[in-house]
Amino acid sequence: MSVSAERAALEKQYHIECGPGDVGRYVLLPGDPGRVPVIAAFLDDARKIAEHREYTTYTGSLDGVPVSVTSTGIGGPSTAIAVEELAAIGADTFIRVGTSGLMQPEIQSGDLVVVTGAVRDEGTASHYMPMAFPAIADLDVVDCLRAACLARGVRFHVGLSHSKDAFYAELTPQRMPIADTLMRNWEAWVAGGVLCSEMEAAALCVVSSVLGKRAGGIMLALNAEASVEELCATAVEGVRRLIALDSAAGRGGAR
Repeated sequence: MSVSAERAALEKQYHIECGPGDVGRYVLLPGDPGRVPVIAAFLDDARKIAEHREYTTYTGSLDGVPVSVTSTGIGGPSTAIAVEELAAIGADTFIRVGTSGLMQPEIQSGDLVVVTGAVRDEGTASHYMPMAFPAIADLDVVDCLRAACLARGVRFHVGLSHSKDAFYAELTPQRMPIADTLMRNWEAWVAGGVLCSEMEAAALCVVSSVLGKRAGGIMLALNAEASVEELCATAVEGVRRLIALDSAAGRGGAR
């Protein structure tokens, strides 16, 4: 570890306002700060650690192991900041817990999507790696989230997400100056079998890869009537299974 990295690991991080010992190695990452206490309610003895800008952090435990929840805000730039600063103080496993748009006809509102990778239709990750570098989730994270879905008996799908930067360019592409390009690309993602669309998974996976950390995601295919309760419970169950897997493999500390 470089001198600058060692110094960073000893200090409270600028954006998330958390320091060493404040977070566990496992961190669940919703976008919405308001969803942090909802997820934290599934942990044991969770308490608020910090609240600054879009970043709210709670830490509790599962089976005696510290687990944290930190909001990232919307999009790749703020997600990358969260991952960088959480990794600097000891976190090594990041799971995006979010909502997403539907892209395939077989997916119903309220279904869950376990993300194996993401289309890099965004800009943040290009500041870390060339576009040819894939945004891929960690296989152990994927397996544990899939097992959690099976155990809870929820409808779910496993596959690719589409990560974008501009919400309204997807929602109303026809009014954009590059409408033809936007709609043609969207048709290509759908034809290629991409399951859902959101704004964070690609940056999360690429930044985590560069830092040598694990990442994955579970998304709720959402419209107005879908509840986030099952999403949160299933994500926490996935972390519980990952803790057990790491323990059995002797991976008790940071990777």
